[in-house]
Amino acid sequence: MAFDIAMIQKLYAAFPERVAAARTLIGKPLTLTEKILYAHLWENNHTTPFERGSSYVDFAPDRVAMQDATAQMALLQFMQSGRTKVAVPSTVHCDHLIEAKENSAVDLNRAVNESSEVYDFLSSVSNKYGIGFWKPGAGIIHQVVLENYAFPGGMMIGTDSHTVNAGGLGMIAIGVGGADACDVMAGLPWELKMPKLIGVKLTGKLSGWASAKDVILKVAGILTVKGGTGAVVEYFGEGATSMSCTGKGTICNMGAEIGATTSTFGYDDSMSRYLKATGREEIANMADAIKEHLTGDADVYANPSAYFDQVIEIDLNTLEPHLNGPFTPDLATPISKMKEAALANGWPTKIEVGLIGSCTNSSYEDISRAESLAKQVAAKGLKLNAEFTITPGSEQVRFTIERDGFLDTFGKIGATVFANACGPCIGMWARVGAEKAEKNTIVHSFNRNFAKRADGNPNTFAFVGSPEIVTAMAIAGDLTFNPLTDSLQNDKGEWVKLDEPSGYELPPRGFAVDDPGYQAPAEDGSGVTVKVAPDSKRLQILEPFAAWEGTDLKGLKLLIKAKGKCTTDHISMAGPWLKFRGHLDNISNNMLIGAVNNFNDKTNFIKNQLTGEYGAVPDTQRAYKAANIGSIVVGDENYGEGSSREHAAMEPRHLGVRAVLVKSFARIHETNLKKQGMLALTFADKADYEKFQEDDTIDIVNLTAFAPNEPLTMVLHHADGTTDTIQVNHTYNQQQIEWFKAGAALNIIRREFAAKQAS
Repeated sequence: MAFDIAMIQKLYAAFPERVAAARTLIGKPLTLTEKILYAHLWENNHTTPFERGSSYVDFAPDRVAMQDATAQMALLQFMQSGRTKVAVPSTVHCDHLIEAKENSAVDLNRAVNESSEVYDFLSSVSNKYGIGFWKPGAGIIHQVVLENYAFPGGMMIGTDSHTVNAGGLGMIAIGVGGADACDVMAGLPWELKMPKLIGVKLTGKLSGWASAKDVILKVAGILTVKGGTGAVVEYFGEGATSMSCTGKGTICNMGAEIGATTSTFGYDDSMSRYLKATGREEIANMADAIKEHLTGDADVYANPSAYFDQVIEIDLNTLEPHLNGPFTPDLATPISKMKEAALANGWPTKIEVGLIGSCTNSSYEDISRAESLAKQVAAKGLKLNAEFTITPGSEQVRFTIERDGFLDTFGKIGATVFANACGPCIGMWARVGAEKAEKNTIVHSFNRNFAKRADGNPNTFAFVGSPEIVTAMAIAGDLTFNPLTDSLQNDKGEWVKLDEPSGYELPPRGFAVDDPGYQAPAEDGSGVTVKVAPDSKRLQILEPFAAWEGTDLKGLKLLIKAKGKCTTDHISMAGPWLKFRGHLDNISNNMLIGAVNNFNDKTNFIKNQLTGEYGAVPDTQRAYKAANIGSIVVGDENYGEGSSREHAAMEPRHLGVRAVLVKSFARIHETNLKKQGMLALTFADKADYEKFQEDDTIDIVNLTAFAPNEPLTMVLHHADGTTDTIQVNHTYNQQQIEWFKAGAALNIIRREFAAKQAS
């Protein structure tokens, strides 16, 4: 479909002038990233360029996208803003609450029945406030956005970290928390620290077993899970233009796994082809008219080191397929080295399940290449040696691959097709036997593979690969199998090799779909009632957080000193907890239950300083809250890595945690904490992490002088009567300090809107 044509026309009409103004302001050729960012400034009256990595900038995004798990809290907050309609085009996509268990039809029906009150709420609130609503089964937010809303040169934010997928169509698309989405939907500017720029030059051309997925798996191995933090990754070169649009989307999608603010590609023929194939020829024609402004300047790409903060070069001609993992998406292993690595590390080599699809790899091209391998199972007398599942990314893709016989091919080899939803990728997988916590290996084409991520089993070794590599590995059932060089024994005892995968960039007969699953909002929503039952266990109208008392914070208890990796999955698990994403008090019962306690190496087992007994983290924090005692959480590096879920910030805020002190933050989580009125602090000296003891009581002093670029002081009172005084840093600007003082950014929005209405 083609949406928001008038909005895109307006942006494109002003784009050349804004790019020219930015080039004059900066005084040198521009990257694509700079063109899009400067074209979306909230105010276009700046006289000096912004400094990468330090300047806070107000932007005017073109649109907002929300998935159902995060949309609940985002829209519950928006309802408090006082607005009657969203200020920019916005959509809700029902993709997170559908558990993969039996098959697409059964699983979808069960989800609609079990989550009817959530879907009714989202449908009604969308209808009331002018928001497009994509029903359960319509598809995964990022695939649906790519097919319908993404456009070259645009800027969007989305309440999911993989919003960055839209960079495959030349956007600056950034994952945010619901409070940020609330700001933009309320017609306010959106604040972001001007990102640094990483350039990735792609030379050569993909061929054989190598795919776009292998590009980002390689980049993840180079940059690690935090190497892209605070930066936009811009891909360019002959290798970029030779790649499909959906392949570019895959690369941008997994940019979230290196902590990047977002990733993007310049507009080219592959994007034009994709726009036309998805019914948006009018947008392609508009983009063609200003295409010189929808990519980086020629001088930038000719001499990238002079314009990017870091440059990486990858030769696609020699790029080898990779498998990344286990337990982290940046442990990159070329397929030729996997046997050696598996044996050296003691990884289970028998593959139990191969899973393809998800928002990362569910394009027509992906599925067609995997299907070319599935065809060889019967043709060469082979069989699947692992379970095999397919998760289509949208109803449009699913309908088209069914029409073209792909699903029939997969069915003949015993594969299971799940619903058009996130499913196993986010832990919504009712995997039989996972509760036994047995050591096992799976391979998938998803984006994340943290412990417990897919099936809740901490002993599931998950490896990330391309759909074609995952399909080949499922046929072999062996992690040490290299499809480029190894043979398999067929039913006649013969040794045969799999042929290289082949496929189609776009469906030769075009895309087709009967019902894409879209519900347009009411023209006038004033008479629509938002459905929230007062006794609901899944939805809860929000109460505003209390404002800061105006004093230093003293007598805080150390709640937990988290050890090692502490992602948003550890802070607020998904899977079965997704059902409570609209009920802040109920979902707060999962707060930090996955974090490892530094003092005993256990999860969800911490000391209650009031009783001296050990128990669950949420129970302990509720006891402190009941006693009107605040607390502090201490963490390690890249704290809050992973999903954009703001529940990881709202839960501690709701239960009375006052500050989070860590060695370093992931970008989105730090912003989410700030938005909710929390203190997000970092060690001035990381060695001070060791000074925290299990029975500590903490004071945060000089808070009454809280100011940008001025450190705060913490006094640690130990149980033996001794103290340590440490300095802690922060990145708050004056506006963000006002969020803290008001108790949350939303409190300011509500107050300002009420004042405007009164006047």
